[in-house]
Amino acid sequence: MKPEFSAFIDNLQDEITTALEKADGKATFLHDNWKRPGGGGGQSRVIQNGGVFEKGGVNVSKVYGTLPDSMKAYLKVEHGSFFACGLSLVIHPKNPFVPTVHANYRYFELYDDQGQVVDQWFGGGQDLTPYYLFDEDASHFHQQCKAVCDRHDKAFYPSYKEQCDRYFWNAHREEARGVGGLFFDYCRPDNKHSLQDWYAFVTDVGQSFLKAYLPIVEKRKNTAYEQAHRQWQEIRRGRYVEFNLIHDKGTLFGLKTKGRIESILMSLPPVVQWHYNAMPEPDTEEARLVSVLKTPKNWI
Repeated sequence: MKPEFSAFIDNLQDEITTALEKADGKATFLHDNWKRPGGGGGQSRVIQNGGVFEKGGVNVSKVYGTLPDSMKAYLKVEHGSFFACGLSLVIHPKNPFVPTVHANYRYFELYDDQGQVVDQWFGGGQDLTPYYLFDEDASHFHQQCKAVCDRHDKAFYPSYKEQCDRYFWNAHREEARGVGGLFFDYCRPDNKHSLQDWYAFVTDVGQSFLKAYLPIVEKRKNTAYEQAHRQWQEIRRGRYVEFNLIHDKGTLFGLKTKGRIESILMSLPPVVQWHYNAMPEPDTEEARLVSVLKTPKNWI
């Protein structure tokens, strides 16, 4: 499974960056190959100061080594030798009416002292973070997520949608990071789904990403906006930063396993504001967004 999924994420990285460059029309992705001192490496692809995308990254990593005790406890596993590979992306558009998007598709193996695989699982998901809420955009994103889930198991979408709402919850703010999507983890072979079944599902989700996101970009990228819209976007980006640095498992895993800092923090937006007690005016689009984020809803 390791070589199959490694090849898949390499190809998906090519497909996504090519499509995003076309949508941007100005900037191209910088390719940065890197090696991890503890074992493995990857390739970061970063776009900055584009016509549409202010900053974004589509990263592939393939790392191996020994888990520190703190991460073994965090992952609730006993064995320390591991291999992990995945594609992780975050795109921060310039226009406040175009939502930020995040996606991750990953595979993990654990080994015993003889190097035999003793545990293996898939994880991942994709989720949308708007700054101004267009219900039809959220519905489109969720419809694409549901369609790919239903091709494999009709129980997947309601379960992984709920897990997404629960995972991307900024507990200290008592609000969601965005309007959700899918989140799944520890997808191990069992009596209902084989490892090959999980591979088929996760790769299908990865291949659905562009269908879920690009139509929204194309619809909103030329919408006129004012400085007040931009300021709200930058305030809300602060909430994104807070979640990633306080709660996100991927960020914590990378930091605790001495991962590459530039790749780990690629998810952070370039321009952010924190205002003391920043609250939107009542009966505004900004207030409507916050209201929805306080109580995650069904979009289909």
